[in-house]
Amino acid sequence: MSNLVTRAMILAAGLGTRFKPWTDRHPKALAPVNGKSLLQRNIEYLRQYGIEQVVVNVHHFAGQIIEALKVNNGWGCRYRISDETAEVLETGGGLKKARPFLEGSPFVLMNVDILTDMDLSAMIADHFRNRPLATLAVTDRVTSRYFLFDDRDELCGWRNTSTGQERMVRPAGAAGGSSAGGGLAGGGPAGGAGRTGTPGGGLLAQKAFSGIHLIDPSIFPLMTRDGKFSIVDLYLDLAAGHPIRAHDHSRSRLIDVGKPDSANLAARLFP
Repeated sequence: MSNLVTRAMILAAGLGTRFKPWTDRHPKALAPVNGKSLLQRNIEYLRQYGIEQVVVNVHHFAGQIIEALKVNNGWGCRYRISDETAEVLETGGGLKKARPFLEGSPFVLMNVDILTDMDLSAMIADHFRNRPLATLAVTDRVTSRYFLFDDRDELCGWRNTSTGQERMVRPAGAAGGSSAGGGLAGGGPAGGAGRTGTPGGGLLAQKAFSGIHLIDPSIFPLMTRDGKFSIVDLYLDLAAGHPIRAHDHSRSRLIDVGKPDSANLAARLFP
């Protein structure tokens, strides 16, 4: 099943402000974990599942990333560079800029600072079985920001438990493609995944996003935002009219290598 997807984009253009002092002189993508950079580890992870081509977007210390890819022959993958040196475009804008490299068939999108042993082939099978616009890897881990999914695993909204901010784009149980007005849902649990109520009485599952997506290229004509924007906002723009599904991999190992301390934990989890 995994040979249905052969291309991926790795988001590596971020400034890495939480990863100082490393990022004062280097891009976070090249931060080492047990002698291998985050970028190398994720390319090798993708290759396990039949990914043959990767697009890497670059901004912060872009030259170092380009040189590492060149010297190491892409760690076995054919690679293309999406150059954001003029302006970092965030996750949504970065994806839109890379459109010429990704059209034609579904592709993986992932953050360079995520390490996981998730079975990507299971996520690919899930995506092709249900054929949504996008499939999002999620877990039950505790965080402050959650996607909200109905009992069919379709995206209905987003919540920030630290600020109380919430955005609902369709009611629980409404099929993707139905019209639904925005609005604020009722309060849910302050932390951790779980079921939470909505004004219409439906229950939503609160899930933490893992930074890994499987996306159908039909998303590109639907991207009406320009310049710098978040892919989270894009998904919320589109979820009322297009199915965006969850793929829960809570039994997998996962770490967001966002800070130097997390790199130490990553070294223990990923030898």
